[in-house]
Amino acid sequence: MSDVIVGLDIGTSAIRAVVAERLETGVLQIIGVGHGVSQGLRKGAVVNIEKTVQGIHEAVEAAEMMSGMEITHCITGVGGTHIDGLNSRGIVAVTDKGKGNREIDQQDIARVIEAAKAVVIPLDRRVMHVVPQAFIVDDQRGIKDPRNMIGVRIEAEVHIITASITCVNNIVDCVKRANLQVDTSMYHGLAAVESVMTEEEQELGSVLIDIGGGTTDIVVMIGGAPVLTAVLPVGGSHVTNDLAIVKGLSNETAEKLKTTDGCCWMPLIEEGEPILIPSPGGRAPMQLDKLDMCEIFQARMAEIFTMVKDKISPVSSSTRFAGNIILCGGGSRLPGVVELASDIFGTSAVRLGIPGTFGGLTGEYRSPEFAAVLGLILSQYKQRGPSREEKKLPDVDSGKIFGKIRGAWKNLFE
Repeated sequence: MSDVIVGLDIGTSAIRAVVAERLETGVLQIIGVGHGVSQGLRKGAVVNIEKTVQGIHEAVEAAEMMSGMEITHCITGVGGTHIDGLNSRGIVAVTDKGKGNREIDQQDIARVIEAAKAVVIPLDRRVMHVVPQAFIVDDQRGIKDPRNMIGVRIEAEVHIITASITCVNNIVDCVKRANLQVDTSMYHGLAAVESVMTEEEQELGSVLIDIGGGTTDIVVMIGGAPVLTAVLPVGGSHVTNDLAIVKGLSNETAEKLKTTDGCCWMPLIEEGEPILIPSPGGRAPMQLDKLDMCEIFQARMAEIFTMVKDKISPVSSSTRFAGNIILCGGGSRLPGVVELASDIFGTSAVRLGIPGTFGGLTGEYRSPEFAAVLGLILSQYKQRGPSREEKKLPDVDSGKIFGKIRGAWKNLFE
């Protein structure tokens, strides 16, 4: 028998569905990929339920056709400007197991994480994830897994990600209206980390920048756990809008130009490269200079990277990043984006985040815009644990974020 995992990422400009099959041997392969146009969201929040449901149907039907399977359930990605992250700390006494035995067990760990979660949040918000960063046992710091250690007191440093109850419920309602059951939901910034950031990068200190259609997600990883998560209200659609407004074009024409001839790093453009644009009503084609278009794109992308730099400055000023800046999302496909980010951040340690290779339809998903949806599948794959066949094989490290303590992150709909 095989095990099927379906990831559904509902973005501002696109909806992506990916079907993965986990074989008895534990091999994960991609067997279906579907795209849908997203017209019912603004900055990650649902503003039109019917259009959102229509986009989900479109993506799921395409994935069903490619995989040959009927999709009935999925893990759903949640994003948007309503997402917020904060760091917290909890402390509890280690329970005495009798005869002075104060060996830390899973129950002690669960209690200290519950204590760390006891933060005041508004009534309209809910905790999505609680990710342990490190533990402290009797002033001994930097412990990743305190199980079986002896101590009197245990502290937990955690990163808490919260979301608007209304926004998440609207997304889940749209998925249900599309006749799908939501197995679990996950912040898609963390999902993208799962698929495009290596464990070494997570430990050394790295920044994920996921440039979507209407928002840009930021996740700063240090010591294998997030220390900062934030969402900016700008994305790739703003780049398109700038060109449309400045040059008097429709959004559809501007988006097509960005996709086919766009670039955001002027040194890559040769002077005097004209582009002919069809004019409406049978008029003579318009001529657009490629350098002018690049100047518009570069200005907006530079603004986005500068906003990211300002957002992470409290962390970067006190911590040295030895990893990479990883760019993913549809906006990262614009040529010149790596060069521009390197210039803004003053480092050459910038790369595109392309998901790793699995079995199956390799060419269909190895692109930065699939980072989040592939991460949804990977996180669910690790949460389910080894199959019966895998238990006969040597243990494999299950990842830093969600493999450290299974079930440490809280699902909204448990």
